[in-house]
Amino acid sequence: MTTSTAQLRASPLDALQRWLPKLVLAPSMLIVLVGFYGYILWTFVLSFTTSTFLPTYKWAGLAQYARLFDNDRWWVASKNLLLFGGLFIAISLAIGVLLAVLLDQRIRREGFIRTIYLYPMALSMIVTGTAWKWLLNPGMGLDKLLRDWGWEGFRLDWLIDPDRVVYCLVIAAVWQASGFIMAMFLAGLRGVDPSIIRAAQMDGASLPRIYWTVVLPSLRPVFFSALMILSHIAIKSFDLVAAMTAGGPGYSSDLPAMFMYSFTFSRGQMGMGSASAILMLGAILAILVPYLYSELRSKRHA
Repeated sequence: MTTSTAQLRASPLDALQRWLPKLVLAPSMLIVLVGFYGYILWTFVLSFTTSTFLPTYKWAGLAQYARLFDNDRWWVASKNLLLFGGLFIAISLAIGVLLAVLLDQRIRREGFIRTIYLYPMALSMIVTGTAWKWLLNPGMGLDKLLRDWGWEGFRLDWLIDPDRVVYCLVIAAVWQASGFIMAMFLAGLRGVDPSIIRAAQMDGASLPRIYWTVVLPSLRPVFFSALMILSHIAIKSFDLVAAMTAGGPGYSSDLPAMFMYSFTFSRGQMGMGSASAILMLGAILAILVPYLYSELRSKRHA
């Protein structure tokens, strides 16, 4: 009787222990399901409706997507994304890898230097965009400073040049993200077995050749992760554009995220804004799904 009584008393505690993790995670799961996946589904539905300033559920088929593809501003934003994203990803990777390799040499004051390069990532894109807007402003930034110092022929008016303003976005984005990429690759480099490098040095290989042919190829997962993160930042870039150029001059520096916000909340074309958001989601999935597939496949064969 004593044993059975103890078991009956323990059973509610056992049940509580089994359900407690689920109860703790339930609010977070509900928020994610409703606030993330629910709104994705809602946006998908709105992209097939005639929604304007307010959501309506009158079916329009693919009309909003047809209007989107006929919109010149959308194509400008898409071309800008290819230019901005390509340069941003390539330059951030190049600078990040180079800084990581240099810091991997155990130089003096490494922690101080690493902090300096990593600090911009602690800032929001709004702060970054505002700071670089001041620096690149022809009337008050570097352009005016250098001309006041006697460089009368110097011109840095890219911020008001429709053909070059996208490069200003690239400069600001690279400044913020390259330190984070450096930290990722530095962590990967510190995980490489030092005996591999020593063996290559004993064979007479130079240090640059060792990194290029032996060390960096072993960091393939880090490359994939960095590529995915940078691509995600490029596709969803809104706050940097809003703070730095507001899409101007005209809409020459528009990116899809800026286009989506403008048409959804400013121009009262919620249906077309939702269609552009779904296409942005598709671009992110086009990068994310192959990455996840390769990761799962490599773990399955490991």
